[in-house]
Amino acid sequence: MNTAMEEYFDRREAAKKRVKEIKGFYAHLRAYILVNILILLLRIGIVDLITERNANVDPSFFDWLDINVLITPLLWGVGLLIHGLFVFQYKFTFLKSWEDRQIKKIMEEEEAREKKIK
Repeated sequence: MNTAMEEYFDRREAAKKRVKEIKGFYAHLRAYILVNILILLLRIGIVDLITERNANVDPSFFDWLDINVLITPLLWGVGLLIHGLFVFQYKFTFLKSWEDRQIKKIMEEEEAREKKIK
C-alpha cells in the first residue's frame, strides 16, 4: 500500500512538473508575440516620426532598423521553436515508432536475403 501511495505521488509530481513546463512555453510564446508586435508598432511610429520632423535622414538608418526588426523575431523564433520541441517532445513519439518499424523491416529483409543465400 505504501508503494502505491509513493507511486501516486511520484506521478503527481511528474504531472505538476509537466504542466509547469507547458505553462512556461505558453508564457514564452505570449511574450514573443507581444514584444514583436510592440517592435513592429515602434518601427512604424519611429519612421513616421523621423520622416515628419527631418527629411534628411540617412537611408542606411532605415535599412539598419529594418534588419533589426526582422532579425529579432527570427532569432527569437528559433529559440521558441527549440523550447517548444523540448516541451512537446512526447507528441513526436510517432517518429520513434516509425524508426522502430523501419529498423524491424530492414532487419527482416536482411534475414530473408541471408536465408536465400544459404
